Amino acid sequence: MKMNSTRRDFLKTGAIACPLLFLPRLKGAEAWEANEVIQKSRRAALAVLKPTASQLERGLKLHEESIVFDTYSFAPRCAVDGKALAKLASENASAIEIKDARERMMMVRCVDDAEERKEFTQAWKASGVTCLFQNAGEEGQAPLRLIKRLANFTYVTDHLKGFLNKATTTADILAAKKSGQHCLYFTGNGVPLTQQWISVPDELRYLMVFRNLGMRMLHLTYNRRNMIGDGCAEPGNAGLSDFGKTVVKEMNRIGVIPDCAHSGWRTSLEAAKISEKPVLASHSCAADLHQHIRGKPDKVIRAIADTGGLTGIACIPSFLGNPGDISAFLNHIDHVVKTTNINHVGIGTDTTYVSRNQSGESAKIPKLPRSRTAWRYFWPAGSLRPQPQARLSIAWTNWPLFTVGLVQRGYKDEEIRKIIGGNMMRVCRQSMK
Repeated sequence: MKMNSTRRDFLKTGAIACPLLFLPRLKGAEAWEANEVIQKSRRAALAVLKPTASQLERGLKLHEESIVFDTYSFAPRCAVDGKALAKLASENASAIEIKDARERMMMVRCVDDAEERKEFTQAWKASGVTCLFQNAGEEGQAPLRLIKRLANFTYVTDHLKGFLNKATTTADILAAKKSGQHCLYFTGNGVPLTQQWISVPDELRYLMVFRNLGMRMLHLTYNRRNMIGDGCAEPGNAGLSDFGKTVVKEMNRIGVIPDCAHSGWRTSLEAAKISEKPVLASHSCAADLHQHIRGKPDKVIRAIADTGGLTGIACIPSFLGNPGDISAFLNHIDHVVKTTNINHVGIGTDTTYVSRNQSGESAKIPKLPRSRTAWRYFWPAGSLRPQPQARLSIAWTNWPLFTVGLVQRGYKDEEIRKIIGGNMMRVCRQSMK
């Protein structure tokens, strides 16, 4: 793609002389370029990377041309309707009703509210992401609990078709890229179980139901222990249960990817050893590079690779170690490549863009009673330290600069295409066979 001298000079100026300038795209100006939140994150990443003009140009062009598949993330988050939530509070709505309303608004207001639609589309365009594995199932095993988010994102993709589509096969993702559109591949934070424990087939019968609704990957555990195995925060590290082994085999049979991102190390290792199809740690880190309960040690990373799967590196500063920024993030990608090879690493950001209108809407909501810590959030003290400046450099809308960073690290174009999407596409094809 040929650029005129003005654009090339602008790239050079932004990259070398003053990395705090706006970062332009290779094709004319986009509305998101005036979004100060996106630009603030861009400037933070550029200040760390300091790419040359040629690195910047090559990375942006490669990103624009490639299928970019986030191995675990969230579609841009809408601002809530503060007035509507305040009205619910005044009517003494239950905590559950308010929680559900808040979550629904954050997921679906991009459909009906023009300002939120603008925020939503700007973030997608700035990211250059083709498809993401969308968290579309709340943490847990109860089918009714898991179906709420799935319904919300089905609603969004039904109404934004042509801009954001629901994908159920890799062919859908290829079609979205060809048409300049985006899509969601659905995942959930738990395996749907009847929890009646009459028989194993009875317990597992909702797996097929959710597969048919579009779920293509499911968490085996979420931090805590369940009937499948131990989560990453359980000190016992007891591994996969007998029932859990049956779950993995059934997921293999029907074409749903087992995700051990929140599973304990032993559970992850045993799931990988028993699986006949690829296993993922969709949003994790390299624990041998930086010790964290959500990371995976090298032996687990290698076991996942042996299944044909991959480890996705998350954009969470606490997972990455100091300084927790885009440089540390790239270090974890390098580590997984060295531990396995280029075919078994991806990027699962585990983050998203939040509408600029959120703070103003939140201010309209009266202070609600503080609730107890949710049972599923079992984090050791200090394991999620706030690092706002580091987080800025790995913001979800900085996806193009992740590609630029990989260029700086010396990866070839074809290797970069694998990291930013090709590896995840391959895993999806193998899983569905």
